[in-house]
Amino acid sequence: MNTTTATTSEADPGRIVLLTTSHRVAPGLLSWPAWQALRTADRVLCADGAHPQLPYLREAGMTVDEAAPSAGELVDACAGGRTVVVVATGEGEPALTDGLARLAGSGRVSMPELELLPASYDLPGARLLDLVQVMDRIRAECPWSSRQTHEGLAKYGIEEAYELVEAIEDGDREELREELGDVLLQVVFHARIAEEDPEEPFSVDDVAGTIVTKLIHRHPHVFGEETAATPEEVKEHWLRTKAEEKRRTSVTEGIPLGQPGLALAAKLASRVRTAGLDVPLPNTRGFGYELLALAVRAEAEGVDPEAALRAAARTYRDAIMKTEGA
Repeated sequence: MNTTTATTSEADPGRIVLLTTSHRVAPGLLSWPAWQALRTADRVLCADGAHPQLPYLREAGMTVDEAAPSAGELVDACAGGRTVVVVATGEGEPALTDGLARLAGSGRVSMPELELLPASYDLPGARLLDLVQVMDRIRAECPWSSRQTHEGLAKYGIEEAYELVEAIEDGDREELREELGDVLLQVVFHARIAEEDPEEPFSVDDVAGTIVTKLIHRHPHVFGEETAATPEEVKEHWLRTKAEEKRRTSVTEGIPLGQPGLALAAKLASRVRTAGLDVPLPNTRGFGYELLALAVRAEAEGVDPEAALRAAARTYRDAIMKTEGA
């Protein structure tokens, strides 16, 4: 009986656990199955002596060998039913997995059980950490980016916003994704520049923290005890909390005067209507005042005059191109 058991054990090809981790999650924060695999392993290997997980594994009392065995050596290490955990590097050990696949395909080797075990997972938004790291490096090493200022980048913010609007109006999903990225870049770029301000520095985390606080405060029907069953009630909550935050003395405060004329006129009209004010239009002649009246009328009817004019202009552009091709 004992002889049979020993023979079976010696014939057991064992088990290889390829442990992957995300660099976007703090080192040491591993899943419970990962810790179990590490604690019960006969051997733990890692090819990268500077792997960020190693100090935490060793602090937990584990012996980690800095080694990069070949596929054949790893199979031999598992012989006799042993379990070997390989802590994968950032590249995921492609050479090792390719070698194991070739051995398995040869049919000449009794292969260990191979398990891919993700030890940490990316949370939604994790790739934003990559963007912050890339921006840090570009700011430090790029001759152009390292010299940019908020003022110098301002025009790009406007351009990227318009390109985003165009992608939305065109209904181009691929273009929309790209333009959203370009707008996001402007936010991260400005936040990175802001870190260097000698008097009032702030970071992208401060930017995110500010908008999180604002969103929670302006959505008491989601995060608080108030209720809102319709979009109109939501808007009422938003305007009320915004007024409390800003403590403005005029409904015109906070309206950027540098925006396109039709959009500016519609925004003013919206503030007037929402506040219940009775403000007659200027009784003055001229194209500007005629356009103002049209913008106010459009806003009252729920039409975005800026978008309406853009749509009409696009139709006009198509007519021009048709005439040119005739």
